[in-house]
Amino acid sequence: MKFVPFLLSSAITILLILVFNTRWGMAPPMGEFLSPQHGFWQNAEPVDRDFGQDLQLPGLKEPAEIYLDDRLVPHIFAGSDHDVYYLQGYIHAKFRLWQMEFQTYAAAGRLSELVGPAALSYDREKRRLGMVFAAEKAVTDLEKNPVSKAESDAYTAGVNAYITGLKESELPVEYKLLGYKPERWTNLKTALFLKFMSLDLAGSENDFEYTNLRSVLGYTTFNKMFPIGQDSLDPIVPDDTLSRIPGIAVKPPRGYDSVYLQGRDTVTVLASKPDKDNGSNNWAVSGTKTKSGSPILCNDPHLGLHLPALWYEMQLSCPSFNAYGATFPGSPGVIIGFNDSCAFGFTNAMRDVRDYYEIRFKDDSRKEYWYNGQWVPTDFRFEHIIQKGTDEYTDTVAYTVFGPVMYDKSFSNNRKTNNKYYAVRWKAHDDGDELMLFNGLDHAKNYADYREAIQWLHTPGQNVVFACKNGDIAICDQGEFPAKWIRQGDFVMPGTDSSYMWQGMIPQSENPLMYNPERGFVSSANQLPVNPAGYPYYLGGDYPNYRGLIINRYLGQMNEIGIEDMMKLQTDTYNPFAGMARPVLLKNLDTTGLSPDESDYYGLLKEWDLRYEADSKGASIFKITWDSLKYIVWHDELEKTGMPGFYPVESTLLEGILRDSAFEFLDDINTPEKETLKQDITAAFKKAVSTCKILDRDGKLFWGKLKATRIDHLARLAPFSRLDIDNGGGEFAINAVKKDHGPSWRMIVQLTKNTEAYGIYPGGQSGNPGSPYYDNFIDNWANGKYYPLWMMSKEEETDKRVIAIIRVTKL
Repeated sequence: MKFVPFLLSSAITILLILVFNTRWGMAPPMGEFLSPQHGFWQNAEPVDRDFGQDLQLPGLKEPAEIYLDDRLVPHIFAGSDHDVYYLQGYIHAKFRLWQMEFQTYAAAGRLSELVGPAALSYDREKRRLGMVFAAEKAVTDLEKNPVSKAESDAYTAGVNAYITGLKESELPVEYKLLGYKPERWTNLKTALFLKFMSLDLAGSENDFEYTNLRSVLGYTTFNKMFPIGQDSLDPIVPDDTLSRIPGIAVKPPRGYDSVYLQGRDTVTVLASKPDKDNGSNNWAVSGTKTKSGSPILCNDPHLGLHLPALWYEMQLSCPSFNAYGATFPGSPGVIIGFNDSCAFGFTNAMRDVRDYYEIRFKDDSRKEYWYNGQWVPTDFRFEHIIQKGTDEYTDTVAYTVFGPVMYDKSFSNNRKTNNKYYAVRWKAHDDGDELMLFNGLDHAKNYADYREAIQWLHTPGQNVVFACKNGDIAICDQGEFPAKWIRQGDFVMPGTDSSYMWQGMIPQSENPLMYNPERGFVSSANQLPVNPAGYPYYLGGDYPNYRGLIINRYLGQMNEIGIEDMMKLQTDTYNPFAGMARPVLLKNLDTTGLSPDESDYYGLLKEWDLRYEADSKGASIFKITWDSLKYIVWHDELEKTGMPGFYPVESTLLEGILRDSAFEFLDDINTPEKETLKQDITAAFKKAVSTCKILDRDGKLFWGKLKATRIDHLARLAPFSRLDIDNGGGEFAINAVKKDHGPSWRMIVQLTKNTEAYGIYPGGQSGNPGSPYYDNFIDNWANGKYYPLWMMSKEEETDKRVIAIIRVTKL
């Protein structure tokens, strides 16, 4: 992307049909928006802009410097923790203010203030989930801790120092388009952002869908379609490292098998929820397996892709710590990165920490509900939702011992809830001060510091990987997880007494952990942390297993590992699922009756190298064929439930076929003939060929075209988005790029005496669509390239990589 007044002007083309200087819906006053002095033209940034300046800021304790390198990465050098967090807040606001604030509006259920009643349902859902309630509790907790309070206060002050000095002409273009101005930052906004990430990284939450499936199909059939384990599982932590003595003896309530497992209530709730593939890869290899003799740590979190990018790269340096990596605009500290002693990263633990309970109110007033044999009073929270262009909406949300009543007669959000009341129990509502996690990791010097830091991680649960210059490597499936009995929380639970409540939290000592294993590496890719058959608590959730399987296979075979090997591994496009599934397709596909066209596509499928390369047709043919087979096998069962597209995970069908070619779900219950595996696969392939021919004719059968990766602007403004990115990768590959989801930050850190690190994310350092630094990393990211991550020292001020210096003194 180059100098871009054109992009900015194209964003307003549709708005120019509006009456000059009037408002209609989301459109800004055109006179203000087009003003040469204050309007969008001021956001067009010259390629050679000089970012250097001398600043005087209130609240700074000592002089400090911010060095901007040739990728616009800031290297902050300050005299204290307070000043480094203050300046981090200032820089975040300078380059990402609209993104920071928009995400907190979304988290708090305040989008109606910006766009009017169209966002009311979204806002009510976030309020009823208890997002603000949870954030308020988090602020109370962090402000009890002098360390996290000082950190948050300094960060907030830095953000506000920038906002206070912001001129109208300098407002990010999105404020001008939507017609509003930034508010002052608060610690609550930081807490809201972190709760928003807790929601985005929440594990499986299919309670309503599973309830409906169990009720319609019966528990026995449900259990076969959605089994607890996987034959192909290669867990994060091998069984032989686990303690067998549980700290909590969980017991299901009396009669749960008939009341709960065999329940027949149907609740059709296909709720909007985070992408099920929000996960990641991480691993660390010990020096016994590397060329350098030092550990290497790698991490690539897989999240939704958007512009401005989720991450912001920076270095924070002060006397107590020196850290570099990916930061969250809106929160202090380095989140995924390294310091002078160690490196750290995360993948999603995928645990289910959000459950629903059916509440019985005395009457429609909801003032009392039945609990443990008596009517108990309800608490109410009055949510005042401001709507742009119309009256304020007040939503009265009932709070129970379980949590807020998210769905009731007044709010079903287009869901069929049979006029019942459902309260949500979410771990994110509990006490916690997650800022101390990142503070501890940024300051960590050894394994003991790592272990102490991760104790602060309550939710969302994560697999936290660690490596240290002294040679230590470790990984822990960390969080405060409910101790559950088998299938607890998979279905909506009775809320009339305490018998179905969580019975406690799993002791921290029983969270799966690997430390300096003999095999020489630790890894995770969102698979089950342990074999569920040998763990004393129900793990719940959905756990993809194929990335973890291939990562462990590769790492087990590799030795003399270098940085280049890790780059190749992170961007590997091999499809391990197809490696297991294609032989089944080819073995059972009846080729005797194929047409010439079908034979051609069969040949492409057979000769495919099992890689998700952008120019591959075989990758597309395999996916379309497998999707067709899934439909044939599962559709008749799922159609009865009203959820025809809610398929079991891929391993269920593949492993069912591998165990038994007469897999019971192959036979269509709606036809008198008994169908065979060969018939189903042949029919699936023929159906797939019909689709492939159309795509091929239009030039869209190539995998890169079919996948059509795109990175949308947060407000879905097409001119500010990057569309049709032609790259490889896919759902089952280590390089798990999908349409709008994938590796949001790739990082490789070799912990030699002088740390050697590389990384990249799909975006750019500036949040301004008019800046050449807005999306300038995307092409290199798509092509699997990396940038060196420069842990600068202050003595390198004259290095040619420094393009600007911001010198800051106290006002």
